[in-house]
Amino acid sequence: MKPEKPIGARYAVGDMDIRPWGTYVVQAVGVNAAGEESCEKEIHINAGQALSLQSHDHRRENWRVMAGELTVILDGKRITLQAGQTIQIPKGSVHCMANLTERTCIVKELQHGICREEDIHRYYDANGRKTEESADERVVASLALYKKLLEELDK
Repeated sequence: MKPEKPIGARYAVGDMDIRPWGTYVVQAVGVNAAGEESCEKEIHINAGQALSLQSHDHRRENWRVMAGELTVILDGKRITLQAGQTIQIPKGSVHCMANLTERTCIVKELQHGICREEDIHRYYDANGRKTEESADERVVASLALYKKLLEELDK
């Protein structure tokens, strides 16, 4: 088990983690043309798994499906993406990634803003991590979709 990063620690190339839903590896870090931090991760989502329903205060993300099929919840909408397709995740939006198929899904995630693991508000987590409540209509609508998605996964 690797030690926890201190609060506010930046990602570094090679950082990785094994989670109940799969793995991620940091492939690049830097500063974009606007002077914001950037972080590129390769995320492997195991068959039949979902990440937590979450939002970020300080970063936006771009996801590109490299292999497989990705089911996305974004601000109360459910979207299915195939290999080669991308989606923008605006700062503050409520979102999650899920893999409803029987093959691993690989996603390239590019973060811009303040890129920290601690910048996560979790509203629901299929794997029992601590969550928070919110009456925000985007959270309420997304949470209803997330729970239906989990039923499909038999979680």
